[in-house]
Amino acid sequence: MCEQNIDREDWINIWLDYWIGKELERGVILIRSMTSFGRAQSEEGKGYCFSIEMKSVNHRYLDVNIRMPRMMLALEEKIRNMISKKLNRGKVDVFINYKNYGNDVGKANLNMKLARNYYECLKQIQSELGIIDDISTTKIDRLPDVITLEEPEENLESMFHEISPLIESALNLMGEMRIREGEKLKEDILSKVGMIEIYVEDVEKVADNIPKTYKKKLEERLSELLSGVDIDESRIALEVAILSDKAAVDEEITRLGSHLSQMKSTLDLDEPIWRKLDFIIQEMNREANTIASKSTDINMTNKVIEMKNTIEKIREQVQNIE
Repeated sequence: MCEQNIDREDWINIWLDYWIGKELERGVILIRSMTSFGRAQSEEGKGYCFSIEMKSVNHRYLDVNIRMPRMMLALEEKIRNMISKKLNRGKVDVFINYKNYGNDVGKANLNMKLARNYYECLKQIQSELGIIDDISTTKIDRLPDVITLEEPEENLESMFHEISPLIESALNLMGEMRIREGEKLKEDILSKVGMIEIYVEDVEKVADNIPKTYKKKLEERLSELLSGVDIDESRIALEVAILSDKAAVDEEITRLGSHLSQMKSTLDLDEPIWRKLDFIIQEMNREANTIASKSTDINMTNKVIEMKNTIEKIREQVQNIE
């Protein structure tokens, strides 16, 4: 018995498959990405074969585009309903192919009168323009409506009965992929939330030191300008108090902390969460902008820039959550 090497990526995928299966058994709705792919195909032993492919990417709403044989167009609404019950968001492209290997594949009809008219027109072009060319059968039979294919009537109910399990199978594969990608998104967002929490702590430390730093600089400046003159400490204290009040970011920091906690709890909700996350991100940006407008310290400004950059990265990730 030979041993099979399994790398870290394979172990992660095996663990995710097991964990996702357990969560679905408990009826837990997990975070889903909108990026997914699913494929299903019927058996070919029946003389015909259906194959279905579905892929989805980011979109603000659910946008389903179905490409299928013309004879199946009457089933489009039923297929859309099946998809909309499983997917909430995303631009979904559906490709349905049908191959008939049986004897009843249709009938070719020749419009001889039209072919004769085409021939007379081509001869006239040759004569009047002096074009030396041969008029062959293969040229005429390619002209519009000379030969048409009469497709046999299909039983749409029977056809829908055949493709329904295939659609469900493709949707299930898409659902599994969406959950797998969604867990990766969640992990990435949480890591970025942790980064923002560190930036908030740094901003808070800088903000606490601003009054002391300002007071020291003010005293040094006044000492230079008023050499030998007593400095009014009460006046300095007043100036420091005014600056401290204008530069105070305590409320913004508190609200940012609250928004970060809401984001982490929202990621565990058993419901579609992208709208709520999008709103939280807007509020986080608002608080970060307010802190930036109050900043009088280059270190604080730099931390806020890093914070806003990370918030923007989270916003981009949230756009991919169903």
